[in-house]
Order: sequence, then structure tokens, then C-alpha cells
Amino acid sequence: MPTDFDKRAYWHHRFSTETSFEWLLSSTEFIAILKPLLAILEPSSTRILHLGSGTSDLQNHLRQLDFLDVTNVDYEPLAVERGRQLEQQVFGDVKMKYAVADATKSLPLPNGSNAQSPHNDNKFDLVVDKSTADAVSCGGDEQVRRMAHCVRECLADHAVWVSMSYSASRFDIGELPFDVEVLAKVPTPKNNATDPDIFHWCYLLRPK
Repeated sequence: MPTDFDKRAYWHHRFSTETSFEWLLSSTEFIAILKPLLAILEPSSTRILHLGSGTSDLQNHLRQLDFLDVTNVDYEPLAVERGRQLEQQVFGDVKMKYAVADATKSLPLPNGSNAQSPHNDNKFDLVVDKSTADAVSCGGDEQVRRMAHCVRECLADHAVWVSMSYSASRFDIGELPFDVEVLAKVPTPKNNATDPDIFHWCYLLRPK
């Protein structure tokens, strides 16, 4: 992964022309992994944070499952606008939230209150990202740590963070406020049967 994936200039240039792209796997495949977690949540009262939403249509899949309190965050304004457009194209309106924020510095809460609030009812019930932690990792382990602490601050105690990554060791770093386990191991397509097995990794992070 090129080191400029952690640079805002890279994403501004990319999103100036890109209208739709899915990292690692499709939203349909990611939703299939999330389904057991989503099944125990009540859509009408669940708050979801989608980190590094980019030009993914993941938010549309969540809305189709009746999850409307979804906050889609990217630190490039063009990506945020692309997300609104994708929702508008499918549903004819925009009901979900979109915000510009840097996941290594601070993240919005569902009602816009301060992330330091001790009240769990003002925090997210689920945080998801599809390769956003990978992009952040181009800035080094400390950036991933900062992202993890920002997520923890806006995550309710009973909630979890699900992160899709190309790396088998993405969260093998110290000082994380989460217990980490592998939720799914997804094989990547092969061109030839003799090609080595390569996987994408879906991590489940529970607050400590």
C-alpha cells in the first residue's frame, strides 16, 4: 500500500473523479459478515458510525436493513458529498448523516455532543470500517493507536468496532483500548489454482 494513502491530498485528487469504489470486498459481502451483529440490534434505536466512508455504498446496504441512524465519516469533503449522492441515487432522498472528520483526531457523536461524554446513550452502538485502518496505518502504528482511542471515546461500552483489513497483523500493536479477535477470514480470488492462499481479515474489537 503506498504511503500517500494517509495523505489528504491523495484522497482529494482521487475523489475529484471517483464516484464509486469498494475496498477489499463488496458491501454485500461485508454486510453478510456483519449480519449476526446487526441481527441483535434494533434498527430504530441503533447508532452506527461508518469510518472512511469514501465512495462506498455500504451506507445504502445499512439503510436497506432499516438502519437510518448511520453517520458516514471521511476526512475528505468530496467523499462525504459522494456518499450523499449515492444515497440520493438509490432512495431519492438523504436520511443518513455525513460528516468530515479525521479518525486520528476526533470523531462526531450521534447527537453532535462531545466525545468525552460519559453517557453511553450519546455514543455509537457499532463502528465499522472497510480498510480505513489500513490507510491510516501508512502513517505508522501511532496513527492506528490514535484512531483506536478516538473510536473508543465515541463507542458505547456494550458496542463493538468491526474493521476489515488486508493485513493479518493490523492490530498487533500495544496500548490499544480493545480486545481484538478475528471475526472472519475471507479468501481472495485466485487467477490460478496453484496461486498461494491470500486472505482479507475482518477484526472484531471489543472495548476493554
